Amino acid sequence: MTRKQKKVFIRILIAAVLVLGLLFAPIQNPWLRFALFMVPYLVIGYDILRKAFLGVIHGEVFDENFLMAVATVGAIILGEYTEGVAVMLFYQIGELFQSYAVGKSRGNIAKLMDIRPDYANIEVEGRIEQVDPDEVEIGTLITVMPGEKVPIDGIVEEGEASLNTSALTGESLPRQVGAGDLVISGSVNMSGLLKLRTTKEFGESTVSKILELVENSSMKKSRSENFITRFARYYTPAVCCGALAIALLPPIGSLIMGYEAQWSMWVTRALTTLVISCPCALVISIPLSFFGGIGGASARGILVKGSNYLEALSETKYVVCDKTGTLTKGVFEVTEAKAAAGFSEEELVAYAACAESFSSHPISRSLRDAYGKEIDRGRVKDVEEISGHGVCACVDGQRVAAGNRRLMERLQITPEEVSGTGTQVYVAVDGVYAGCILISDVVKPGAGEAVAALRKSGVRSIVMLTGDAKSVAEAVAAELGVDEVRSELLPADKVGEVEKILAAKGKKEKLAFVGDGINDAPVLSRADIGIAMGALGSDAAIEAADIVLMDDDPAKIALAMQISRKTLRIVHENIVFALAVKLICLALGAVGIVGMWWAIFADVGVMILAVLNATRALAVGRMGRSARSV
Repeated sequence: MTRKQKKVFIRILIAAVLVLGLLFAPIQNPWLRFALFMVPYLVIGYDILRKAFLGVIHGEVFDENFLMAVATVGAIILGEYTEGVAVMLFYQIGELFQSYAVGKSRGNIAKLMDIRPDYANIEVEGRIEQVDPDEVEIGTLITVMPGEKVPIDGIVEEGEASLNTSALTGESLPRQVGAGDLVISGSVNMSGLLKLRTTKEFGESTVSKILELVENSSMKKSRSENFITRFARYYTPAVCCGALAIALLPPIGSLIMGYEAQWSMWVTRALTTLVISCPCALVISIPLSFFGGIGGASARGILVKGSNYLEALSETKYVVCDKTGTLTKGVFEVTEAKAAAGFSEEELVAYAACAESFSSHPISRSLRDAYGKEIDRGRVKDVEEISGHGVCACVDGQRVAAGNRRLMERLQITPEEVSGTGTQVYVAVDGVYAGCILISDVVKPGAGEAVAALRKSGVRSIVMLTGDAKSVAEAVAAELGVDEVRSELLPADKVGEVEKILAAKGKKEKLAFVGDGINDAPVLSRADIGIAMGALGSDAAIEAADIVLMDDDPAKIALAMQISRKTLRIVHENIVFALAVKLICLALGAVGIVGMWWAIFADVGVMILAVLNATRALAVGRMGRSARSV
């Protein structure tokens, strides 16, 4: 409990003891009774009265503080001291409970996201010094001791260790790293000393991006939250006008008709209406539900940039996936080299590996791995990367082209027909066709189950987009069981394909695109919901996406949808429950069947129940391991 919450709790105890004492004290003098009841009333309600007064001064009249102030002051004027103090007392109890629930939710998320490092170790003149991570430049060698957090993204230069990445990915299994491996910030070194060469500044590192995403998630509100905000804007003034009408019209009508006005009874009913109508349950519980859902998703390595995206995910009927790095590992191996006449297989692989030596694409790495020798990049000049086609470069003075069939056609070279499953890399040397290299990708474990889980979650169509050859794409699609595959696409073509699906889908249906590469950024931005594979994904893809999966597990897409739908169920339960109880109590209060004590339940009781229900949203993150069975 915070210091502020403790102060409120003490005030509640003092006020409650004073009221209980006054209830059993035989005080006959009305002025003394008024003065004594004002003590607990001011102890418990001075801050509400102050906020109501400031709201009136600043033009923000119709809020819950104003309603509580008018209702309780009116009750006291009518001589209903016990009811007036009780309304304020129970309202403060509800506020304390709500503050504790929100604080607990924030504390849980802060604990889950407690990955911000306090320092980075750098070596200065043979000594280890701790410096602010913000001061560490790219290319600095830092040391990470056992038990410490990795402060900045980097490449391991020396050492081996097991890393705990649960705060990032939600997975408890440690990850083994050694020399040459990329390590992302936020991981915890469980064993061994590591020396890393930083690849990013702290502000651009994974840990900073994650914290920024979570901190800013509350800025993008869902339709439900915006509805409640607009609803409260009109609802509260309408209720105040209704209460005023209840207080004035029946007594005036009675006087006109020659009957007794009974002002006290009708004013009491009007004040009861004000207490009942306070929209606290909705205004508090709806954002808290989404906050809990986003926090629960974060616990499972699913970062949602705003509650509007969490809400939209529940309406997803079309899922469009990139192939490489999303449904497949993106780990390529050269399975066959078919050299043309005049070239050997070794020469074919050597030319391709040298031409691709400056590229970081997985296919380029597989060519270099197949070559198996250190490449002197001084031999390679005039490198030209042609997006969606391949690479042209001068290798030892010879013009080498390595890429897909479209590149050969562009260079007016006719390649031979090649059989076999895999990505086909055609190679030409000085305008002469040199041969074809077959490279195969590996389907991610569980990708097929992830596709089945999406279908079970209500997704109508699962489409795979790829720049790969038709035969390769169809083989992967058949293995995974996707509904449709569109192959041999340039990066710009993917946007066009998504546009076609967007045009064909229903108005209330959402399309989610899942990708990981820099070429996917335009498509991620164009889709209703962009989902990026975050651990190995490019910065551009993560920046453009609305949801980031930190461990690149496609099964998390179905889990994210499950979290979204459960959160929305909780939101709708709170809306229906709160409005139903309030409308019933308003009707009964207007005709005098229920009094101020029922009004307290309709306000504070409903708020407590709604907040309790909202905190269930935090538990949705614990569904993680059932994702594959969704």
